[in-house]
Amino acid sequence: MEATELSIRHSMHQVGGVFLEKLINADSGDHRGARILCGSGHEAEFTDYRIKRVTTVLSEIEIKRAYYHCSDCQKGLIPKDKNLDIENTSFSPGVRRMMARVGAKESFEEGRGDMEEMAGVRVTSKEVGRVSESMGSQIEMISHGERDLAMEGKVIPLFSPVPKLYIAIDGTGVPVVPSETEGRKGKQTSIAKTREAKLGCVFTQTQLDQKGFPIRDEGSTTYVGAIETAEEFGKRIYAEAVRRGVTRAQKVILLGDGAVWIRGISEDHFPNAIQIVDLFHALEHLWNIGKLVYGPTGEEVTRWFKKQKDELKEGDVKKVIVAIKWLQSQNQLVREEVKKTVGYFETNQDRMLYAEWIKQGLFVGSGVIEAGCKTIVGQRLKQSGMRWTVRGANAIIALRCCQISGQWEEFWENRAAG
Repeated sequence: MEATELSIRHSMHQVGGVFLEKLINADSGDHRGARILCGSGHEAEFTDYRIKRVTTVLSEIEIKRAYYHCSDCQKGLIPKDKNLDIENTSFSPGVRRMMARVGAKESFEEGRGDMEEMAGVRVTSKEVGRVSESMGSQIEMISHGERDLAMEGKVIPLFSPVPKLYIAIDGTGVPVVPSETEGRKGKQTSIAKTREAKLGCVFTQTQLDQKGFPIRDEGSTTYVGAIETAEEFGKRIYAEAVRRGVTRAQKVILLGDGAVWIRGISEDHFPNAIQIVDLFHALEHLWNIGKLVYGPTGEEVTRWFKKQKDELKEGDVKKVIVAIKWLQSQNQLVREEVKKTVGYFETNQDRMLYAEWIKQGLFVGSGVIEAGCKTIVGQRLKQSGMRWTVRGANAIIALRCCQISGQWEEFWENRAAG
């Protein structure tokens, strides 16, 4: 039965392709007279008709198009290509949409195979990659425009006012080609092998569960991200927060891991936000320093960590800092780590008032953005053997953020309208 199904599908696609070809060519090539405006203030003269082979979701078809040439600009014009959205490509909009969708979700080779298996459309993995990155770049261009408008105060929030709006920020490494890390030192090696992708999400909260814990509003999470400087990313996440209604939220909460660049973004763009260092990161710092001093296992480190954990969750950060300062070691490197940990807690103590925020029914963990780093970046860009250019990685990140944020249909409709 499978062979029969596929055979019928292929035949129907061929029939559909013939019908589509006749329908598209019913305009006789979209001839618009002997002369048309070239777009630069000159006139382009009709030269002849030219045939273009285009791969569609049905089959490959031939399209007849009127070709015009402007002698002043020394360039050709084919109005029909623009109308059909096939300028500089041999793939129909429908096929390019499919390519971008699979390219965002899986390796380009796997995407190529899925398109052939499930849709009967044959393309190469390089073509899937090229189209996916092109579509991602288009999303990036739109994003840049929105950022400029947001910084000028010209963005109108699309959502109704909410009681609590959260902004969560984190970073994760992306494996890149050697040319993208030239002159950059790695954390563990003399030469970096990754570049940090900064990722941010915005979500809302309007209620608590029966136990008094906060509940993230269903379908409210949107993501933005890119490999870029903290300054540029600050504008990116600010634009998304403005679009989501940050200026009309009753409370704005910024969740992060206490990194300097995240604090900088908060101070520059969200000065009135409640800044919270993710509780898990704070506990991780405690556990790591405890292991260095007392050893990775045993009752002593477990007892010390549990006591500091309880103090921290009760909101007494000063006691935790004192406890860290009391840690002793003969190892100079361990003493330096103790000093760094003390600095981390002293710098962020006003962002660690967990007991107070829990009473207010606020999230004190950044699990949403942690999951986002794994889903958006890790699952797609960190597969075995992958090495990216910054441009290519940013295009795929843009595609994935668009799709996972539920904005894919909106992007495609606006793109078609434009």
